[in-house]
Amino acid sequence: MLLAGGVGGARMARGLVGALPPDSLSVIVNIGDDERFHGLTVCPDLDTVIYTLGNVVHAQQGWGVAGDTANALGMLRKLGAADTWMHLGDGDIGLHLFRAQCLAEGASLTSITARIAKALKVKAAVMPASDDPAPTLIETDEGSQRFQQWFVQQRAQPAVRALRYMTDEARLSGAAAQALAEADLIVIAPSNPLLSILPMLALPGFRDALAKTRAQRVAVSPLIGGRAIKGPLDRMLGDLAIGEGNAAIATLYGDLLDRLVIDESDHADVDRLKAAGVPQVQLAATRIGDRAAATELARAVLLASGVELNHDVWRTA
Repeated sequence: MLLAGGVGGARMARGLVGALPPDSLSVIVNIGDDERFHGLTVCPDLDTVIYTLGNVVHAQQGWGVAGDTANALGMLRKLGAADTWMHLGDGDIGLHLFRAQCLAEGASLTSITARIAKALKVKAAVMPASDDPAPTLIETDEGSQRFQQWFVQQRAQPAVRALRYMTDEARLSGAAAQALAEADLIVIAPSNPLLSILPMLALPGFRDALAKTRAQRVAVSPLIGGRAIKGPLDRMLGDLAIGEGNAAIATLYGDLLDRLVIDESDHADVDRLKAAGVPQVQLAATRIGDRAAATELARAVLLASGVELNHDVWRTA
């Protein structure tokens, strides 16, 4: 099972699908950056994971639909609509329209996500961490901002002073709770922990379920040489005085980890991480710029976790 968000989570999911029979994988996805645009519910992390596993993602961007046009967005701008700074392609808007229709009919986000994944021929079970809204708010020197406002409109430039995970009115979805309970192995993707993983852990019941699981819990660090492969994580760690490098990642996950996977170039961190209490530290090539690299990383993680890979047959050792 994979905990995922953002491009890093989507690529890790693709790697695991490449290393395992896809119907053996469940992916629990962050919803903290979901937002409403033009009357539609947009779920960037869910959609990026599904587009990636459905082989329709825009490869260069890592998000959105390959070859998509933006005629609807152009018309919205011509009409003077608000929030047109959020780029939504025409195919993307079609998906959001379908989601809006299903939500209006009373369907849960979990069931809608399953329908979308099936339509795009995704065999892994992709599910939101919650069926309830649970936005992440970014506290900055310029005031409180919703995630997309800060990340996209402001290009993540305002310094972060605090993060607020608005989960008091939300709950862990039944499908996510079942996936956590039944997992043989839980992999935390090299997503930004502060923006993609901790928003899920803040949901009532999620952290407790992860703490009680019998499954091995493995996280892949999103940092190489102390720097984020993509995104503002390294700067956020400094802004929030959490620390730096892989040690900061280990601090954020604490005793929820059985093993931390770090890039092979960071081999000097191994002894320090073990001394800080990380039970196991694994070296691997963690830069996953393409499908082959993602699959090789997934295979390394699975094999080190005791999962025997034999073509299309796998089992836990």
